[in-house]
Amino acid sequence: MVYNHPTVARTLVDIHRRYRNVRDKLSLATDSRRTAGTQALSMPHDEVRDFFYARQNYLDELDLHAEALASKLNVSQFRIRDTEAALAVRLTEKHGVEILTTPQMDGTLHRFDSEEGTFRLASRLTEGQRAFRMAAELGFLEAGSLIDALVDEEPFTSEASRNLAKRGIASYFAAATILPYTTIHAEAEQSGYDLEYLCQVFGVGYETVASRLSTLQRPNKRGIPFTFVRVDRAGNMSKRQSATGVHFSNSGGTCPLWNIYETFSKPGVISRQVAQMPDGRNYLWISRSVQHHQGRYGDTNKLFAIGLGCEARHADRTVYAEGLDLGDLSAATPIGNGCRTCPRANCAQRAFPAINETLNIDAHRSSVAPY
Repeated sequence: MVYNHPTVARTLVDIHRRYRNVRDKLSLATDSRRTAGTQALSMPHDEVRDFFYARQNYLDELDLHAEALASKLNVSQFRIRDTEAALAVRLTEKHGVEILTTPQMDGTLHRFDSEEGTFRLASRLTEGQRAFRMAAELGFLEAGSLIDALVDEEPFTSEASRNLAKRGIASYFAAATILPYTTIHAEAEQSGYDLEYLCQVFGVGYETVASRLSTLQRPNKRGIPFTFVRVDRAGNMSKRQSATGVHFSNSGGTCPLWNIYETFSKPGVISRQVAQMPDGRNYLWISRSVQHHQGRYGDTNKLFAIGLGCEARHADRTVYAEGLDLGDLSAATPIGNGCRTCPRANCAQRAFPAINETLNIDAHRSSVAPY
């Protein structure tokens, strides 16, 4: 066709280009909210993210259920080894589940077989990781009807979305069991939300603590409304949970001026940043890298950066505000949700023009900002 009908070929290419342009604009325009007419554009993880976002990342009835279980198991004693043992006893004595530790599981970290009544855990898991997975399975066994009811509230568009939501809700239950609300809230407030201190107290990982802090929105006992994100070196945002209005673009990327990307060059070191969003609000961001070891020499380890952010007006409740001049608005780093949705016109780091901007390029003039 290219040789015999060049005009037709060019027309088809132009149609496809226009289609891609409209598709990208629609994707960006509908990113933060799904409607009945745009649900087909959603991926399972996007739908599950929106499920939690719509509930300010807090599930009250489930959280209370998990805290009641934690009380029965005496989880509030801050000893993760005792918590793990109590969870194992609960699975064994109440539900007849046999706990097995397996050295080789071909990449699988845990597997529950309801027919066999066995719960297999990879031997490379830490005490906290084992406790988390046992608590998640207890969520299905003891709060299964509640999990199903929560999933039924949302018009998920596929079975994959429903199953992913169930896993996410069970993980919420697990975190609320090993880090029960009243206990973690009191320790967080007392310590100024010192993440590394909380990791030591509860015996769980940095990511688990940071994620749990973003869920502390119980009425009459609210914690700081945090936004939690997890990104890799390439900028892929694999987790995002928000108790605030921050809702990073799904299609527009993230911002290279955001301190979360600096943490990859300083492994394990917490970085602070006062950043200003395009709407004028200032946020305090706390970022640190975490590494998940795969257990064998030669295996590729997983490396992520964890970001926890709150509006600057809440920052003085944290230890991370010490020494920062939160009142100096000019000192805040201007960041955005991603170049395609960011309105900042003179950003030297801009990689793409904003989706709704008309390019006005002078072939005989250059500037710091490329668009």
